[in-house]
Amino acid sequence: MSNNLNFYIDGAWVAPAVPKSIDVINPATEEPCAQISLGSAKDVDRAVAAAKAAFATYSRTTREERVALLEAILAAYKKRYDDIAKAISMEMGAPVTLATKAQAATGIGHLNQMIKVLKSFEFEEMRGTTLLAKEPIGVCGFITPWNWPINQITAKVAPALAAGCTMVLKPSEIAPLNAILFAEVMHDAGVPKGVFNLVNGDGPTVGQAISAHPDVDMVSFTGSTRAGILVAKAAADTVKRVHQELGGKSANIVLPDADLDKAVGRSVVSMMGNSGQSCNAPTRMFVQAAQHDRAVAIAKAAAEKLKVGDPTSPETGLGPVVSETQYNKIQRLIEAGIAEGATLVTGGPGRPDGLNRGYYVRPTVFANVRNDMTIAREEIFGPVLSILPYETEAQAIAMANDTPYGLSAYVQSGSIENARRVAAQMRAGNVHLNGAPMDTSAPFGGYKQSGNGREFGEFGLDEFLELKAVLGAQAA
Repeated sequence: MSNNLNFYIDGAWVAPAVPKSIDVINPATEEPCAQISLGSAKDVDRAVAAAKAAFATYSRTTREERVALLEAILAAYKKRYDDIAKAISMEMGAPVTLATKAQAATGIGHLNQMIKVLKSFEFEEMRGTTLLAKEPIGVCGFITPWNWPINQITAKVAPALAAGCTMVLKPSEIAPLNAILFAEVMHDAGVPKGVFNLVNGDGPTVGQAISAHPDVDMVSFTGSTRAGILVAKAAADTVKRVHQELGGKSANIVLPDADLDKAVGRSVVSMMGNSGQSCNAPTRMFVQAAQHDRAVAIAKAAAEKLKVGDPTSPETGLGPVVSETQYNKIQRLIEAGIAEGATLVTGGPGRPDGLNRGYYVRPTVFANVRNDMTIAREEIFGPVLSILPYETEAQAIAMANDTPYGLSAYVQSGSIENARRVAAQMRAGNVHLNGAPMDTSAPFGGYKQSGNGREFGEFGLDEFLELKAVLGAQAA
């Protein structure tokens, strides 16, 4: 990858203002797999200036022109699909099967969905004599994470382009290679210069500069709640729009009428997929006390079937977690679960047997967890499941909602009516019933400290639009 040390600004690959590089670490080997440059405020200034200049013309493009551009990006993305999947697997440890069939596939999903939405989206509406017009908000700053990297990039870039916005992207410096490939895709697709810009760097430098920049009209951030607070504070002085998709500690209520084997088994696989590194993972499983022991046995068997190992092997189910920092955090939280009296069912501290190198974590299940335990409160971001017993449905709902987060929730039931009744009481932006998968046409985002605003489909497009009222636009 010849562009690793450069940034994509104003339609060209350029050197950083101040040379400074870091290694990208392959978490399976703990060895460097690439180098990238870390940007500075000067690089952000240059990228924002390019985006601001491009906005004057790109914001005036037609619907048809934007559809054609998104279709060109989709075609270019498909040509680089395997490269993107391989990069994601190498830089953040996703098993190659997951990287190919799920991680890289999300890019196609979001591009396809936004093309469909844009073709029929209503940008103007007459109400009486007043015209309501939805117009692009302006220059957007994007700060994206490492765990589902291309998913979050395309979930922001596609609607911003559809709206007529220009942008500056700062991907995670931990897993930046897929973003560099995506910038090459944008260039190959003929995106007008300045419309899309990429500056690599860390949060305290490049992220801060984007968030506080007076010529950035909107900042969209995906990551931890702690970092999201810093982004919002940096953005406050310029009163820009702030969109955030933050942490989660999602509850999974298994009702007594559910098929326990199916509900628990699929929930374990869902929770531990991507090595548990998903903000919406169902990490707290609530089961009725009378069914607790049986559910624990099912969860134990499901977790122990998961094959942890080399992400380049098609047979691998779980790869390593992304970094040494993440590995150490997960180990600390597993130790906290044991110290606070939760029952360790399977897994536990250390690496899985036979793996003495790489940031691999044992698929871990805790039982008899209380909702005040650290493992039930903090986002672990690893393959660690907490099972909490409840007596009544009302108690389960109360415990499920007793969290500062509200990104996703899950309900398992043999009756769709029962599942929907419980879903209506969950304080979360998404509720999955009986294993329902992600829907790129449905709004994605959270309540409480899981963020604000929504992504995906028409709801994501709306986030990048300002609403203008033109009074007297039609004669009375």
